[in-house]
Formats: sequence, C-alpha cells, structure tokens
Amino acid sequence: MLSILFYLFATVAIFSAFYVTKARNPVNSALCLVTTFICFAVLYITLDAPFMAAIQIIVYAGAIIVLIIFVIMLLNLGTAVKKRYTHALAWGAALSVIMLFITNTFIRRGVPTGKLGDVTTQMIHSYGHTELIGMALFTEFLLPFEIASILLLVAIVGAIILSKRQV
Repeated sequence: MLSILFYLFATVAIFSAFYVTKARNPVNSALCLVTTFICFAVLYITLDAPFMAAIQIIVYAGAIIVLIIFVIMLLNLGTAVKKRYTHALAWGAALSVIMLFITNTFIRRGVPTGKLGDVTTQMIHSYGHTELIGMALFTEFLLPFEIASILLLVAIVGAIILSKRQV
C-alpha cells in the first residue's frame, strides 16, 4: 500500500513539475509548483519524516509560493506573451532521458559506502525527529546555518535597494 502511494504521488510530482515549465501563464505555473511541493511533502511522510513534510508545506508551499506570486503580480508577468521554442523542449527531453539512464545505471551498479551515521532508529524514536534536527543544526551545522541567514539578509537588502532605484 505504501509503495502504491509513493508511486502515485511521485508520478503526480513529475507531471506537475513538467507543467511548471510548460505552462504559458505564470500563475498556473506557480500553482503547479504548489502541487509539486505538496507531493514532496507526502513523499516525506512515506519516508517517515513528518517534520520535513510539515516544513515542506509551511515554508515552500506556503511562504515561498506567496513570494513567487507576489513577484509575478508585481512584475505583471501575466500579460506578457511568451514565444515557445520547441527545439529547446526536445533537447531538454533528450537530456533528461540521458541523465535518467545514467543515474539509473549508477544506482544499479553502485556499491554503498558501508558507512553508517550516528543516528539510529532507536534514537529517532526516543528523541524525535525535531529534536535531532535541532541538535544537529545548532551544534554541528551552526556556521553554515548562520552563513545562510546572512546571505538571505543580504539578498533582502539588495532587493530593496534595486526596487528603490526604479521608483
């Protein structure tokens, strides 16, 4: 039953992700991106990672999509008529098939490293997903976390400066 759910939502995620690039209207493209994010959240649930599923819904399907739709409406991209090039779609499809074949070959012929992490199934059940992610984020990965927050702050300030020049 779990594998059927996985394949169903993986198929929907693939088709909606394809339609994100194929849609002529940017708002429809953003709505298909929401569908893709929700499918990813369901896939996280099938992998027994409810915290990641909740973060996927809250951050990506909520905040990021609101930001994308705000930018679409701010730039008025809905009225622009885009010219579609079919040769780029054919090259993209061919490249995707080649990459899928190469990835499948590496996965089937590859040998796992045999290395195991510090986190075991018993530790996950005793502590919980959220506490383990928080401990790793604020101990081992504190510097990359802070660098990412500074980069986001710089991007926000840059966007404000660029928008003030045009007014």
